[in-house]
Amino acid sequence: MQSHRNGLLRRGAPALLSAVTLISGGLLAASQTSAFATTGSAAPASTVHTHRLCSQPTKPGYMACNAVARTDIKQQKSLGHNAAPSGFGPSDLQSAYNLPKDGGSGQTVAIVDANDDPNAEADLGSYRSQYGLPACTTDNGCFKKIDQDGSSNYPAPDAGWAGEISLDVDMVSSACPQCHILLVEANSASMDDLGAAVNQAVKQGAKYVSNSYGGGEDASDTQSDDQYFKHPGVAITVSSGDSGYGVEYPAASQYVTAVGGTSLKKDSSTRGWSESVWGTSAGGEGAGSGCSQYDAKPSWQKDADCAKRAVADVSSVADPATGLAVYDTYQASGWNVYGGTSAASPFIAGVYALAGAPGASDTPASYPYAHTGSLNDVTTGANGSCSDYLCKAGKGYDGPTGLGTPNGTAAFTK
Repeated sequence: MQSHRNGLLRRGAPALLSAVTLISGGLLAASQTSAFATTGSAAPASTVHTHRLCSQPTKPGYMACNAVARTDIKQQKSLGHNAAPSGFGPSDLQSAYNLPKDGGSGQTVAIVDANDDPNAEADLGSYRSQYGLPACTTDNGCFKKIDQDGSSNYPAPDAGWAGEISLDVDMVSSACPQCHILLVEANSASMDDLGAAVNQAVKQGAKYVSNSYGGGEDASDTQSDDQYFKHPGVAITVSSGDSGYGVEYPAASQYVTAVGGTSLKKDSSTRGWSESVWGTSAGGEGAGSGCSQYDAKPSWQKDADCAKRAVADVSSVADPATGLAVYDTYQASGWNVYGGTSAASPFIAGVYALAGAPGASDTPASYPYAHTGSLNDVTTGANGSCSDYLCKAGKGYDGPTGLGTPNGTAAFTK
């Protein structure tokens, strides 16, 4: 049986360096102003420079966000005449994943993050205005920000988590422009505070809750922390991690949809797009995956080489080298290109919202397993070194990309 990556850091232990270098094709030169998403052909392979937005946890029970920023593309507060932001925008993602542009009306997607982003609503407004999406504000009832207790006593701001929040709300907007957005800010990055924020999101009535953070597995997860994610009738998505082959919690929870990551490129195929695993066989960066040491295998997972919970379930674009345009001004300079599985989790939450409310007693993580034909199977790439599908893409289920990426919404409903 294949276990999780050797040497995966336990929750609270010092983690990988906050700056990583990814090797990929399709680099956009920092001076280029048009979106690389629409060029239609890849530039020569180049070194892509990135850094992680959140510091890795330094004590037990704390989480780090799974967002990655490109540092080789210049941040821009404003754009030139008729210039587009670098990175994929909503129309690119709607095209790549065959999503409707007008679905999700009346649905609310909750975003759970730590700390405060004081500019969240204003930055969201700039993003949506740039792409012609309907306004989503407190005044029109589309946007709501609360703390983990449901009030407006917001926690201390943090630049890294503010970037994560910007990425999250922009990705929900891309997937589901008509959805309402509920931002729940936890007092800290502890699992207890983040878990309380998840419970608050559900209490507020959200049927879709995105979580873009993780830490090393711990035996206490199934004994205590899983209580935060056991919400029948609610689609709870969690990013699988950005450190390549290896399992993070809460992606390992049997009650969530664990969301892996891909590299997305425009091509001349019938679909118009192609995808491979975000990562390399060398490991160290890319979508997280593997076999949980502690969490029980849900009944709908049937893969052969993991007796417990396998990660991931589904996936979407996460590679910062084929990254997303995000607008973030809290200790940042406006337009950025971000990636990480933190992009994939809120995007998939938005796809669940497009598909409609889950059954009241259902665990929506099971839905894609009943509709595998409605997903784009990702069959190439790896996120580390192992002997089987837990780190290598192939036909059908694999760890880094799960069952595949959305092809419409049919895989995300009962």
